[in-house]
Amino acid sequence: MSLQKVAAAKSSQAAAFIVIFAGVVAALQIGKLPPALPELSANLGLTLMQSGFLLSLVQLAGMTLALAVGLSADGMGLRRSMLVGLLVLGVASAMGALAHSIPALMFWRAIEGFGFLCVTLPAPGLIRKLVSEQEVRKLLGYWGAYMPAGTALTLLVGPLWLPAWGWQTWWCLFAMLSWAMALVLWRVVPADAAMAVQPAMQAAPVTAQVAWPQRLRETLTAPGPWWVALCFAMYSGQWLAVVGFLPSIYTQAGLSGATLGVLTAFAAAVNMAGNMSSGRLLQRGLHPSVLLGMGFLAMALGSFLAFSDWTASGPWLRYAGVLLFSSCGGLVPGTLFSLAVRLAPHERNVSTTVGWMQQGSAAGQFAGPPAVAWLASQVGGWQWTWTATGLCCVVGWSLSVLIAKALKAQRKSA
Repeated sequence: MSLQKVAAAKSSQAAAFIVIFAGVVAALQIGKLPPALPELSANLGLTLMQSGFLLSLVQLAGMTLALAVGLSADGMGLRRSMLVGLLVLGVASAMGALAHSIPALMFWRAIEGFGFLCVTLPAPGLIRKLVSEQEVRKLLGYWGAYMPAGTALTLLVGPLWLPAWGWQTWWCLFAMLSWAMALVLWRVVPADAAMAVQPAMQAAPVTAQVAWPQRLRETLTAPGPWWVALCFAMYSGQWLAVVGFLPSIYTQAGLSGATLGVLTAFAAAVNMAGNMSSGRLLQRGLHPSVLLGMGFLAMALGSFLAFSDWTASGPWLRYAGVLLFSSCGGLVPGTLFSLAVRLAPHERNVSTTVGWMQQGSAAGQFAGPPAVAWLASQVGGWQWTWTATGLCCVVGWSLSVLIAKALKAQRKSA
């Protein structure tokens, strides 16, 4: 390989990592809320149910618009969509800092959800265009860690920042980060029209030449996109419910400050290990359905250890359950991002398939936290949370079997 080609490959890989970092910045917007919930409850009078809806409201756009945003990203350009999303995130976070009521805060939270979609939906397809086929699975595994990375950072810094400077400056901080990330992405990632396409993809038809109704029909009539979307819903709803309420749960238990930040941040950060491991395990030939089954089994066991009355006398055993739930659960999203690329009906449907998967993920995240909050309010505590998460794990495991069948059918038709 010539020096010029080596330099081009390194430049493309660097651009792919910038795309991943942009996803982390978008995830910061989602993760900034959980550590702020105790302060918002004290200052604005948020109830437990309102906290659950505020956690999930950012997913309203994803639940209703993800497929449409995925379609438009395929048509308007992947890099351009990410730039628009980062700018919108900055504006929504800055305006949210000026909100003095719960409805206003919820409105700008919903707008953040739209910006989040514009950033995250095109990213897997953009990564695939930037790197070789040998690198794409590993980097998509890294991409799957964008959400826990952003959540962990906010959970770590939030308990230190918020008591000193308040939630409004917390919102302003992430507005500035979003705008700065937009500038970096604009400078480093090649323009859509100039982007180098990998040799294995050069024969693929240009996305813009195929009308969106056809791309939509192709995506929704294939079984694979449905299975990955539903599977992501079973994962994301329970993960956000458990990790999102950890600061509130531990605050009620008497923890605060640095201890609270470290424990909750580490619980989110270990999820990255599962995401990154999934990419490497897939590269080594482990079947995706096996990884999904392992992830859901670990989440079921972990949530039982974390919340059951049987472990009430062992706080560190409970925390170990949270770590098991989050770390091994990370196998699920990393695997699903790889599957979305593989089970897309055509190269032109990748962002649309990811959009449909994100719509399933958003539906899970929209329903999960309020459902768990409702259950906790009905039974007077978090001790039955494991039943709700366990049900999600059973459904997720069943969907992994259907995904295995879809992959087998795809290989036969190839």
